[in-house]
Amino acid sequence: MAAADVEYRCFVGGLAWATDSDALEKAFSQYGDVVESKIINDRETGRSRGFGFVTFSSEQAMKDAIEGMNGQNLDGRNITVNEAQSRGSGGGGSRDRGYGDGGSRYSRGGDGGAEGSW
Repeated sequence: MAAADVEYRCFVGGLAWATDSDALEKAFSQYGDVVESKIINDRETGRSRGFGFVTFSSEQAMKDAIEGMNGQNLDGRNITVNEAQSRGSGGGGSRDRGYGDGGSRYSRGGDGGAEGSW
């Protein structure tokens, strides 16, 4: 394995309230070795928040699970499955500090110009 912090984790959304970590692992284990399956619970109520994560031992297993499970029915709900974002990065890396996402660089100083509308 290249680096110890590499994880092959899927985000699983749209889960039924009754789906637990064991059911999640059972559903996804057909695609490869599941290292961890976890349902995210509300801190105050302890109830499922309707999403979770499944971590695989290999990238291929993760990709197969995304392809095979996205849009499928699990416990009566059509689930969404995609690659989870790394905890370390906020999506755009640390260099851009949030600027440049979605055209935000155009959000300042554009209303007083002489150009009018585009």
